[in-house]
Amino acid sequence: MRKTIVVAVREYQAAVKSKAFIISMIALPIIWGGGIMIQLVMRNKVDTKDKRVAVLDNTDQLYDSVAAAATERNQSAIFEGEGELRRQVKPRFIVEKAEAESADAAETRLALSERVRKGEFMAFVIIGPDVLKPGDDPARAAIDYHSNSPTYDDIQNWISAPLNARIQELRLQEARLDAEVVAAATKRIPVGNLGLVSKDAAGQITKAERTNEIANIFMPMGLMMLMLMTVMVGASPLMQSVLEEKTLRIAEVLLGSVPPFELMMGKLIGMVGVSLTIVTVYMVGAFYAVHQAGFGSLFPSHVVWWFVVFQALSVLMYGSLFIAAGAAVSDMKEAQSLITPIMVIAVSPMFVWMNVVREPSSSFALAMSLFPPATPMLMIIRQAVPPGIPIWQPALGIVLVLLTTVACVFAAGRIFRVGILMQGKGAKVGEMVRWIFRG
Repeated sequence: MRKTIVVAVREYQAAVKSKAFIISMIALPIIWGGGIMIQLVMRNKVDTKDKRVAVLDNTDQLYDSVAAAATERNQSAIFEGEGELRRQVKPRFIVEKAEAESADAAETRLALSERVRKGEFMAFVIIGPDVLKPGDDPARAAIDYHSNSPTYDDIQNWISAPLNARIQELRLQEARLDAEVVAAATKRIPVGNLGLVSKDAAGQITKAERTNEIANIFMPMGLMMLMLMTVMVGASPLMQSVLEEKTLRIAEVLLGSVPPFELMMGKLIGMVGVSLTIVTVYMVGAFYAVHQAGFGSLFPSHVVWWFVVFQALSVLMYGSLFIAAGAAVSDMKEAQSLITPIMVIAVSPMFVWMNVVREPSSSFALAMSLFPPATPMLMIIRQAVPPGIPIWQPALGIVLVLLTTVACVFAAGRIFRVGILMQGKGAKVGEMVRWIFRG
């Protein structure tokens, strides 16, 4: 046991004192937070050149409303700031009336498409003749937007509002209905998303708080990503470390004084310490940041200890697999073929996390969170979403992960003991299975 602790301390110190560890600790938050900040700063950094759009109005009743809406938008909605600080942040939409080139609708669309290709317009809109009174032919009651820039949808999204507002107005006039009365009668009432009502310590009924849907989705996702990142940072380097010691014959010297299993366990425990160091730094930083921003109530502090336990178990489980992969191969090229399945298993919770967040108490969420390789991440997600889950479920998850971890460590130990001294050709999967059962 003493030798295992010595190896663990050495591995921990070697990791946390390296420049790469310090740089990664600083760089990862900068990359994550920087990406968000850049998106916020660059949200209005768009091309402000005029966007010309042709409108072919087959009803002869809708074009004027679109042109008026474009004029109003160009005068007020595309600017930011006041006075000398006022600047244009969005492009002008220049609406022009188009005429039918031919009695054939297909020929007209082709002619307008050619004008878009020549750069005369960015897009064109064709309003069907029956949009005011839809008949049996849906094509005659359609509004079609044509463009060769499918990723730019600002014009399409904007033009829908004035068109539909005018269409509704004309339909109400035709039906001789008061637009204001209809608007009041059809006004939509939003449905508030609130928590449950409860009593405080004094027996008073407390008001239900409004649910923050975004926080309830992205906070669990952040915990899952932190755990996955920590596994990758803390566990995956073990493969390279073992492979390097094996290639440089360092392992032969170490095994002269430390049994293979104790050496492997020392490496695993050291990496658990590294992962917990990363988690502590980021958790403290996140806790401070959300409290400074006034969102402290959204921080799921009640799952921190569960997170630490599952984080340690996940590093032990995946770290043993990475160690086994490093001991069984002779070069990095061979290691890539073994590391891919491990990585797929590690990221598998990301395929179902949204379903688990939306329905954390469902049978599907329970079954997926009790699948040991996915248990650490999915169980934390379920605990972070109100109202939480019964304590027997994370407790059962810990037992299953412990059993799986013991099995992984046992299998990795058998592979490590045989493979660490093998040189030359790497082991095949069949050989590793034989080492597990036969030693």
